[in-house]
Amino acid sequence: MTNVAVIYYSSTGNVHSMAKAAAQAAEKAGADEVRLLKAAELAPAAAVESNPDWARHAAATADVREASAADVGWADVILFGTPTRFGLPAAQLKQFIDTTGGLWAQGKLVNKVVSSFTSTSACHGGQESTLLALNNTFYHWGSIIVPPGFADPIQFDEANGNPYGASSISGNTPDNVAEANLAAVEFQARRAVETAAALLRGLATATTAAVA
Repeated sequence: MTNVAVIYYSSTGNVHSMAKAAAQAAEKAGADEVRLLKAAELAPAAAVESNPDWARHAAATADVREASAADVGWADVILFGTPTRFGLPAAQLKQFIDTTGGLWAQGKLVNKVVSSFTSTSACHGGQESTLLALNNTFYHWGSIIVPPGFADPIQFDEANGNPYGASSISGNTPDNVAEANLAAVEFQARRAVETAAALLRGLATATTAAVA
């Protein structure tokens, strides 16, 4: 069985659109259960309400469950999505990741298959550095990082080309993700699920052989 958690933070909807595409692709790739989860909002309500697009997206996704550390422990595959904040992951997602220390201390994050995606308002807005910064966490976890690389023709589309993870350029426009970007994150999710399934089969075989 392969369990997938797509955990994201989105303020105006672009990363949310990518997260939905990733979750749907994971289901089509044969995952047994997929959870679409958001990181809790940390910004003051006044800040959210001051931006109509932010407030509108918060209301539209009020029914999306907030992620918990238990979801990370449950998942075999974790896909993280975040907008870029000065070339780094958004504080909301980083704060959530910081709650996983207990799982890490118990060795429960070893061999999780992880991958990440992002969105920026402008070209060269810190997409690569954001994903590389997220990966620093996964090295500590002992997880298996599965990037999209250039392993599929979609990565050569002029709207894509980021080998670290799918990324989009919003132009400061809500829900403005190119179809090619959605296709890229769908490929990335499929690749992660397929890798996890192969890993789980291999580990199960190795365990059976050791017992025998």
